[in-house]
Amino acid sequence: MIMMDIIKLFTVWDGLAVSVLFISWIGMSFIIERTSNRHLSVSLLMNDYRRNWMKEFVTREPRIFDAQIMANLRQGTAFFVSACMIAIGGGIAVIGNTEQLLMVADDFAVDQTPAVVVEIKLVVTLLFMTNAFLKFVWAHRLFGYCSIVMASVPNDITDPIALTRAEKAAEINITAARGFNRGMRSIYFAFAAAAWLLGTVALAAATVITVLVIWRREFASHSRAVLMEDDNV
Repeated sequence: MIMMDIIKLFTVWDGLAVSVLFISWIGMSFIIERTSNRHLSVSLLMNDYRRNWMKEFVTREPRIFDAQIMANLRQGTAFFVSACMIAIGGGIAVIGNTEQLLMVADDFAVDQTPAVVVEIKLVVTLLFMTNAFLKFVWAHRLFGYCSIVMASVPNDITDPIALTRAEKAAEINITAARGFNRGMRSIYFAFAAAAWLLGTVALAAATVITVLVIWRREFASHSRAVLMEDDNV
């Protein structure tokens, strides 16, 4: 089957829904990571706390608490790396055996769905899962770099390189967190993309719901309200 024959299996609405899906995915990252000071997202608000953490870390004795936090961050990231690997492997296995999936898909469609259509829909979901996997792997590596930089920070606060290295650790930590958050958003949109198996309307609805959920958590959640409160007593 040539490419043009495959394209004809999809409608204009399919193309529009998929375009909205990818635009929403890219757009949410842009909005969350580049908002103004008046409308900071939770992700950006946490960056200041990460910088403050590293400043406190310089004078904290012992530093077991900080080491435990870094271990938890790496462990959480490693969990999502493993989860994405399992999901990608399962998706590839399903693509190689779409007959059974077609039996389920036909229960939601009037016309019989060609196998190639189901495979392409699964590939879109796998693209998001693969991106999430790569983001989590890089975030895990960066958290490791951050741990090493933190270990190089002198215990003596009067040492001229103490605060400088603490600032470096903070920026690496922020970069790692940004990659982790992007990986999480890719998983959210992977679930939305999976709804395409149920039809174009389901994909559009899932995309809208995903955008609303992410927007609420970043800009209208209780956690954001807490972070925005003034620390002055």
